[in-house]
Amino acid sequence: MTDLPYTTLPVPNDWDRAGLPGWAYSSPAQFALERERLFLTHWQVAGHVADIPAAGSWLSFDMLGERAVIMRGQDGVVRAFHNLCRHRGARVVDGDKGQCKGAIVCPFHGWVYNLDGTLRGAARPSSFGDMDRSRFGLKPVELEIFHGFLFLRFSPGPQPSVAELLAPFAADFAAYGTDEALPVAVPNWSIDLPVNWKSVRDVDNEGYHVALAHPGLQELYGRTYRDLHLSDGLSFSVGWFGDAPGRGWSVRNYVKLAPDRPDLPPHLRKAWTYYGLFPNTVFAFTPESIQFYQDIPLTPGLTRLTGRLYRRPGEDRASRIARYLAYRIDRATSAEDQQLSIWSDESMKSAAFEGFHLSDLEYGLRRHHDGLRALMPVLRLSEAPPEAELARRNDELICQSESRG
Repeated sequence: MTDLPYTTLPVPNDWDRAGLPGWAYSSPAQFALERERLFLTHWQVAGHVADIPAAGSWLSFDMLGERAVIMRGQDGVVRAFHNLCRHRGARVVDGDKGQCKGAIVCPFHGWVYNLDGTLRGAARPSSFGDMDRSRFGLKPVELEIFHGFLFLRFSPGPQPSVAELLAPFAADFAAYGTDEALPVAVPNWSIDLPVNWKSVRDVDNEGYHVALAHPGLQELYGRTYRDLHLSDGLSFSVGWFGDAPGRGWSVRNYVKLAPDRPDLPPHLRKAWTYYGLFPNTVFAFTPESIQFYQDIPLTPGLTRLTGRLYRRPGEDRASRIARYLAYRIDRATSAEDQQLSIWSDESMKSAAFEGFHLSDLEYGLRRHHDGLRALMPVLRLSEAPPEAELARRNDELICQSESRG
């Protein structure tokens, strides 16, 4: 077995194998709590610097009522702003990505902003009296760049800087050359699934189901697959391929064409690797491709599965075909996981559901749940509090925990 530069946290001999209570997957009040305490206060990956290569190029990112635009300025600096005009709150850009020619022009009343977010001028400025333009620039959003990837968060939160948080992954990201990645022809994908976002995470956070539910992955690397549990909400999973030729068309041809990559450290050669970041993001790397995917909650019962794909610079024909084959394997796997997520989410509404009983191989799922409980201790309650009292009950439990030291 290939040595890894990570040490997994051990699975306890005696641990609580229960998962979150079923009510937590449908409660609107719990969903509102997750918006405030989790998603707006934790780092979200929005793209890569290669997605905005020139001055004026931009990406948008929406999360539960908050809207951001990430833009490269005339000075080459990448900045993030609230996608919200300071006049009436309209979106200053519309769509997933685009290009501004020298300035940002609000489509509602024509306020004009420089590419660094400062207000250049309002339409018919005399109608605003003595307006101080310096007070009406676009509001900034916290942004950090890690090995080319763009991270933002809308409110301060418990996580440290991205550089500190993802420091355990820095050597691997550098080895893959993620800072030099280039977007593929159609880089982004998304699909809306009628489930709570936690049902998606519950499926993705463990590899116990791979052998039966994912025949393509099992054929490719199932014999060698490992999940490692790291601190600070991080996880690492890996499967090595090439010890068997493969039977299915995609796997068989992928194994033949995947680049050898002797430049990679031993644990990354002939490997598919997955780097998890609490609460909802995964980076997935193969010898020929780079991607991230995440679960964006829309409502308590609707989640957007989305991600972006990248390639290595100087890609040759064999690597391009291998990347296509990896994409085929991934899409089949995603479809399988989507069905599992639907079935799991449905079970939460059944009177017969008595909760999870988790295997040691599903300890990653338990660690994710523990991360949620630490932020929102109301999730420790087996019975749902009244919706109108849930937030107050959560605050009481936090106070009780703090008073106990």
